[in-house]
Amino acid sequence: MTSPLRWRVGEVTVTRIAESGGESAPLFASVPPTFLFSNLSAETVRSHAWLQPHFATTSGRLIASIHAFVVESHGKTIVVDTCVGNDKLRDLPAWSGLSGSFLADFAAAGFALDGVDAVLCTHLHSDHVGWNTRLADGRWLPTFPRARYLLSRLDYDGLAAADDTNSRAVLADSIAPVVDAGLVDWVDSSHAITDEVCLEPTPGHTPGHVSVRICSAGAEAVITGDLMHHPIQCCDPRVASRFDADSEQAFATRMRFLREQADRDVLVLGTHFAEPTGGRIVSDGAAWRFAVPAAASDPSATS
Repeated sequence: MTSPLRWRVGEVTVTRIAESGGESAPLFASVPPTFLFSNLSAETVRSHAWLQPHFATTSGRLIASIHAFVVESHGKTIVVDTCVGNDKLRDLPAWSGLSGSFLADFAAAGFALDGVDAVLCTHLHSDHVGWNTRLADGRWLPTFPRARYLLSRLDYDGLAAADDTNSRAVLADSIAPVVDAGLVDWVDSSHAITDEVCLEPTPGHTPGHVSVRICSAGAEAVITGDLMHHPIQCCDPRVASRFDADSEQAFATRMRFLREQADRDVLVLGTHFAEPTGGRIVSDGAAWRFAVPAAASDPSATS
């Protein structure tokens, strides 16, 4: 069982709950660059020394994570992205048939499944929707029975039109059950969940992809979703995810995000960024880097 990281953003609390593949082994402990990116080599990874030790190994492998964020704002509990989920059959063997401790970790962090008010999926890829549902007596049931599931109709239509095995499985086991249960609200890309927490459009990875902006008591944070998969995209924004629907649009979105957040007091919470996960975008020559607090073991230092 892994301990969660927590941040305070003004009056808002954000808690990170990582998903494991069983026996607390993280799903993304380290992977070769080609797992995530089509145009990145281990040599390039090693050339960016600032990535070590948190985000890359000395051999040039990338360190990443799959995790959910729980956002508490004005008495509402909001889960942002729901990881891969247990018992889901996926094309990627490492994500198929998991039996991890996510639900136990969720409870240990102080949250109850029926205490969640909203579930927000930044997009509908398999590693962001899995715990929308759980398997019970051979049926896929909503994991968070009281929550409203806030989804993009644009991404849903794209998923429904896809004709590959993985997309059909994701639709059947992680999306359709919450739609059929009447728990889905189709929201636009600038929807406000509370007056402290709102969505903002960050398309490219998928057409309806969103990030989450938190503004409270003069403090600000952004949960990225997959507008960036790894901090190396700060120093080399042209590094392209193998999973982007539109790589040029994703690049344009990433550049706009980096320019707008750079050198500002904005906590950036990367949806696949390994611990310490939260940091700031700072200028570094002609590009940027992801700066984590000096006391990386104390995430409150980033607040």
